[in-house]
Amino acid sequence: MNQYIEMNPLLDKLPPHLQQYIKPQNYDDYTSINQAVWRYVMRKSVSYLSTVAHDSYLDGLEKTGISIDAIPSMYGMNRILKEIGWAAVAVDGFIPPNAFMEFQAYKVLVIASDIRQLEHIAYTPAPDIIHEAAGHAPIIANPDYAEYLRRFGEIGAKAILSAHDNDMYEAVRKLSIVKEAPGSTVAEIEAAEASVNELQSKKVELSEMAMIRNLHWWTVEYGLIGNVDDPKIYGAGLLSSIGESKWCMTDKVKKIPYSVDAAYQEFDITQPQPQLYVTPDFSYLMQVLEEFATTMALRKGGFRGLRKLINSKKIGTIELSTGLQVSGVFTEMITNEDNEVVFFRTEGPTALSNREKELIGHGVTMHPHGFSSPLGKLKGINLAIEDMSPRDLKAYNFYDGERIAFEYESGIKVEGLNVTGIRNIHGKLILIQFTDCTVIYKDKVLFKPEYGTFDLALGKEIVSAYAGAADYNSFDSMHFKSETLTVKVEKSKEDKDLEALYTKVRNYRTQKDTSVSLETIFETLTSKHSKDWLLLLELYELVDKSSLLEEKISQRLQNIQQERPDIAQLIIDGMDLVVTSYSENL
Repeated sequence: MNQYIEMNPLLDKLPPHLQQYIKPQNYDDYTSINQAVWRYVMRKSVSYLSTVAHDSYLDGLEKTGISIDAIPSMYGMNRILKEIGWAAVAVDGFIPPNAFMEFQAYKVLVIASDIRQLEHIAYTPAPDIIHEAAGHAPIIANPDYAEYLRRFGEIGAKAILSAHDNDMYEAVRKLSIVKEAPGSTVAEIEAAEASVNELQSKKVELSEMAMIRNLHWWTVEYGLIGNVDDPKIYGAGLLSSIGESKWCMTDKVKKIPYSVDAAYQEFDITQPQPQLYVTPDFSYLMQVLEEFATTMALRKGGFRGLRKLINSKKIGTIELSTGLQVSGVFTEMITNEDNEVVFFRTEGPTALSNREKELIGHGVTMHPHGFSSPLGKLKGINLAIEDMSPRDLKAYNFYDGERIAFEYESGIKVEGLNVTGIRNIHGKLILIQFTDCTVIYKDKVLFKPEYGTFDLALGKEIVSAYAGAADYNSFDSMHFKSETLTVKVEKSKEDKDLEALYTKVRNYRTQKDTSVSLETIFETLTSKHSKDWLLLLELYELVDKSSLLEEKISQRLQNIQQERPDIAQLIIDGMDLVVTSYSENL
């Protein structure tokens, strides 16, 4: 492991396909403006949230070592998080939903290390360190909620996506990047928003991942807890949004008792939420999650589960009644009149596993072009091969080194030379290898001798179907990573000059350098950076009260409120914080 994520043994257990998303936090890249944004949001949030957030929030801030005055480092967070059994890593913005869920299953918080621009201080659709570290991290100090989050990740990582989900993920990721990139034009932002809106407006059947994402949104991100008439906040999206944490407490936002119905309620990431769900307590979240999980292909299997995998066009896994697991991109199935799967096919690299471990000699190098097999019982026998005793196998001529021909109840016929078989830990056959083999269904040839060795998967039925590989080591991790990267823009001289002023004020406040003239900084700010308001608030906090400089700063802040009504409330809230803090210290 790299130095930037040391100090937590949980991270050593992460598989390669998750490690690929981890990046250095590069703490020194945070500017003094970034630090001021963090400080403003945290001071404002803690002041307000102390009255409306769940009790676990403030307790969690202390337990997780998150400071109000400085952006947290991954190094420091991991040192403290390991005491409560969790870890944290920095990533580049949104990562694919299955990967995000899997990190949670490993009890690892995924933290987008970038921070919102000053222009988006109240809310940003992009994941940032304020949302992740100050929103998610504190609540996991509550054991019930932490276990819910882990279990959610465990189940959510298996949820099957649709092709629409893939498109939606890429569109939302692009929008979040464009909106936070300083150099983005209005046209670029509008185009990215239009793409998201177009996909959101499409009437498509909700996939498992879409429904699990909805449950995640209405709990982990935007959840309320307690009584519907007087709820408290625990969702990270609300805890990290100055605007929405206030908005959600008004009568304009409908409060609904939480239930599995929330899985069918979609949301718009670009708008404030018109309704929110209230859970009576954290343990009830687990109850609803388990209720939903019983509907998933993970537990249902069957033709519906396989159909979901085919529609996803992504690597997925089916598990047969023998325990044999087939992982790959599924492209075809044949069903009988009872909608039972009697044949399936994958295309491209495929791996066979048992109990989440790849079978020796049956990885993607053995099956680079796909895998196929019939399923079910044999015709006239009413018995599946997997259920045959050694005596049955002998009676029906299943001998190594002998040719055999047999027919399934579905009408699929297999004829070839029986080479050998593989058994599971319970002694049941799970795979039989044939050479010179032909597989026929009606007038269609499903496998020919010239295709090579035919491996017959044994199983009456598909008992489980889920996203991803049974053994994560089977596939190249690059199958899972987005090509859209966050944008780093070259700073202008004006930007650098403004950052230098913020640094001087920060150094003054931390007593690193008290020789600077606050009045000179104010004059420079007013003449050369007249649109900036946050540094004015920092100066307002530091100057002597009732001084002439305080009057000037106060007047300038009032003028900006008139000039820019869109940020007036942010300034008012900031000035109130200063006045309240001053009064408390008298």
